[in-house]
Amino acid sequence: MPVDRKEQMAKTLTKPPIAKPSLNGKGHSAPIKAEGRLPVMKTYKIYIGGKFPRTESGRFYQPKDAEGKPLANVCRSSRKDVRESVVAARKAFADWGNRSAFNRGQVLYRIGEMLEGRSAQFVHELVLHGATPRQAAAEVATAIDRWVYYAGWCDKYQAVFSSVNPVNTSHFNFSVLEPTGVVGVMAPNHSGLLGLVSTVAPIIAGGNTCVVVASEAHPLPAVTFTEVLATSDLPGGVVNLLTGLRGELLKPLVTHMDVNAVVCSAPSPEESVLLGKEAAENMKRVVVPKVSDWNTAEGQSPYFILDTQEVKTTWHPIERGQGGGGGY
Repeated sequence: MPVDRKEQMAKTLTKPPIAKPSLNGKGHSAPIKAEGRLPVMKTYKIYIGGKFPRTESGRFYQPKDAEGKPLANVCRSSRKDVRESVVAARKAFADWGNRSAFNRGQVLYRIGEMLEGRSAQFVHELVLHGATPRQAAAEVATAIDRWVYYAGWCDKYQAVFSSVNPVNTSHFNFSVLEPTGVVGVMAPNHSGLLGLVSTVAPIIAGGNTCVVVASEAHPLPAVTFTEVLATSDLPGGVVNLLTGLRGELLKPLVTHMDVNAVVCSAPSPEESVLLGKEAAENMKRVVVPKVSDWNTAEGQSPYFILDTQEVKTTWHPIERGQGGGGGY
């Protein structure tokens, strides 16, 4: 019986179908069996001086999701991490505090653009922490809008809040605002992203640098936020972020003599006593934001920029135009 060469070549050249890979490396037609497999849990690092080191203590803790399952290994920062963060913040202050207000606004706006680009990741992490997809999407949108809001205020708050003061002598008297310096921040514990953005943005918009202790219960969006900062135009050291236990990190932050102010959200009665006592050692300013819900309009205001500003008054002699021989 003659062999059909076309049919024989078609059988030879026909290749078996290849399963297309999908997410997590699993194929559509032949899924990989993963019974009994232990997942590789991600370790979230801290952020100091524009770099991502692990905590020097070598410790970590595991925040839980809504079902009580561990989400990740998160660094449990120590007193030494606080000290290194303050050193990095002080080093960055000279450059950041002397930049033009317009340039700071440009840098903050760029960060807002990058937050928009990674919004899906922030939504996912907030959902892991127990928010519904609708709540997470609303929080991320508000956080981006709030960051851009403070970017717009960078070159405007001086014009609004500075003044030329009336005096009874032959002088001009100017009052202008200057950044306080290094600011310690205890971020709101119940808000993983929006509370963090709402406290950090006005601080750096005013030319300060900061050391931030992230939410103990919801740290994942905070660490992702630092990944945005690291790839933006923000100089390393302007924002330094530590994860860990709030009760361990508040005292070394407040007692550090090179921290000029502390912003602490919703302190407990014991924390309030600690803040008042320890901050007096170097006349450190303590700010407790009076915000009940960061999702509302009360969570943003140019007056929050003033919380970490110092007023500098300058006298300049002038020559009056009237008679009487007034001069310098």
